[in-house]
Amino acid sequence: MNADDPKVYVVDDDADLGATVARLLCRHGFSAQSFLDPVRLLDIYAPAPAACVVTDVMMDDLDGFGFADRVRVIDPAVAIIFMTAWPTTANAVDSVRRHGGIDYLEKPLDEARLLAAVSEGVDWSVRKRQQLARTATLSPREREVFDLLVQGHSNKVIAAMLELSPKTVEDHRASIISKTGANGLAQLIALASLD
Repeated sequence: MNADDPKVYVVDDDADLGATVARLLCRHGFSAQSFLDPVRLLDIYAPAPAACVVTDVMMDDLDGFGFADRVRVIDPAVAIIFMTAWPTTANAVDSVRRHGGIDYLEKPLDEARLLAAVSEGVDWSVRKRQQLARTATLSPREREVFDLLVQGHSNKVIAAMLELSPKTVEDHRASIISKTGANGLAQLIALASLD
């Protein structure tokens, strides 16, 4: 694999399954590596982030949901796919709503669904990283104005909400458009849609 292949980590306390999933992903153009221990991956993650993590839900010391919460603190732009041999409706709902998962897969894994989910996750991660890069230079006040703009509030309403003058809001709006490279409100809304 070359350095341009999307990096995917597979976390499963079943060494054979984790290695099998990683090999499958490698055969389909991803740079995949398996980990038995989610804590070990967390220890090395910051300098080597991935586009996507495929993680088992039921693991010994740190389950997949706890792992997802911790990896999101390190990297808010990583896509997470959960897999389990013991699927429940509650866990499926939690995997998306509470833990930001892209998909919730049942073992034995359907290869086509896994590959589709990982591809979707990598695409999401790329877009999310671009969005974060474009908004990273906003000041805290500009970020507040940005968040209110994309919710559909007018400059006048934002000014009242933030106790600013409408002219100050207009100045922040101009700065936001300049820093993000957007050419108007529609592009700002599209930029914010990955949050």
